[in-house]
Amino acid sequence: MKVTQEKLPKSQIGIDIEIPPEKSKTAYEQVIRNYARNANIPGFRKGKVPRHILIQRLGAERIKAAALDELMQECLPKAVEQENIEAIGSFELRGDVDKLVEQFQPGQPITIQAAVDVKPEVTLGGYTGWVLQAEEVAYDPEKVEKVLEQERAKLATLIPIEDRPAQEGDVAFIDFIGHFADVPEGEEPEEIPGGKGENFQVEITEGQFIPGFTEGIVGMNPGETKELNLSFPEDYGNEELAGKAAVFTMTLNELKEKELPELDDDFAEEISDFETMAELRESLEKRYQEEAEEKTRANKEKALAKALVEVMEIELPETMIRQEVDQILTQQAMQLSQMGIDVKQFFTGDMVTKMRENARPEAVEQLKRSLALQQVAKLELIAVDEEEIKAEEAKIREQLKDQEVDPDRLREVVENDLINKKTFAWLEEHSTVELVPEGTLSESEDKADEDDKSESEVSAETATVDVEAVDSTEEE
Repeated sequence: MKVTQEKLPKSQIGIDIEIPPEKSKTAYEQVIRNYARNANIPGFRKGKVPRHILIQRLGAERIKAAALDELMQECLPKAVEQENIEAIGSFELRGDVDKLVEQFQPGQPITIQAAVDVKPEVTLGGYTGWVLQAEEVAYDPEKVEKVLEQERAKLATLIPIEDRPAQEGDVAFIDFIGHFADVPEGEEPEEIPGGKGENFQVEITEGQFIPGFTEGIVGMNPGETKELNLSFPEDYGNEELAGKAAVFTMTLNELKEKELPELDDDFAEEISDFETMAELRESLEKRYQEEAEEKTRANKEKALAKALVEVMEIELPETMIRQEVDQILTQQAMQLSQMGIDVKQFFTGDMVTKMRENARPEAVEQLKRSLALQQVAKLELIAVDEEEIKAEEAKIREQLKDQEVDPDRLREVVENDLINKKTFAWLEEHSTVELVPEGTLSESEDKADEDDKSESEVSAETATVDVEAVDSTEEE
């Protein structure tokens, strides 16, 4: 089989396959025999339809198209194997398919033109001697205190208050109902959807609901009723309420204050696997120190990866991009599923199309970074030995001891991760990465939210500690 190939843009190889006359005729005749055995044509027994009747009924174009399809299914894989092409993904025809069918004549030679994606070629410029900057994430001792205070609040005892008015930090039990403030003349005030509660428990802290709601409870005494003239924020989650003026009628039924437990050894035993407060503090301090170091390391790697991609030349094939997008969406689906969200309802046809479009830039960046690192490792002969891989596998298996693990996939992930770490270490060793204070290079979006989240996570060592950030979600 005569095959010629040419290099195409976007990491594709074009292949031209010349189909000899005898093979084109054999394929055509085989299709007719297959149709003849299975065709159901009125007036003829199955398998006994005359050739000319069969062609007339089915149409010559349909038969030729089927023969061409058979030839492509057979010849394209053989051509790739014959030419030692490392193909990824499926083939795609080049040129007009209808024209190819029209040109096809049984017993005459024909050339099939196709293209296939291949692994991209990576070209790197200079990747040593850089002078870069990365943000240093400093360990904040206050995180430990915030975590412990959050845990104390969760174990607090509520004590009734009778001799003073409400103040910030108290827990109030209220009846309330809200109406829109703007009422057309002669009409009754319209109740706000979802703006009603009976004996509703609320902690009097700023930011729990819309501005002024909890603050309005301050100074009230049990049994007292008052009206609050408030407004929903312009950026409120419910667009129908955003910016609207409202009047809330509120009655304070009961008032309580929090009595917090002591930060002693008994407290440590109740919220963790540690017997003493000193051990718990030490564990949390170690966790947040390691977390700060890990974030700093990630910032260094981000700076190195960005510089590496900038000196990289590559044409990514669509097959690789699609596969990476698939992986990103799969990870998102798993995360949503773990949050209790019905993935089938969320991943509708239109939504998936939009998600794929949004994920594409991230997929491209991830691929470039990964391939650039692989190229450095290849050029600098960076590798890991079997002992390193087995040690890391054992560590991960211990962490996932209650879960099923694909051993081949685990090894692949571990090996790639170890090589990447060594490659980043090599790049850092051959360049200068200056650490600057956090926030110097860029404003971290939602930094406060991320800090709250990190404070709510408890290490495996403090197994029973489950610290959650205070819920400040606005109530409608």
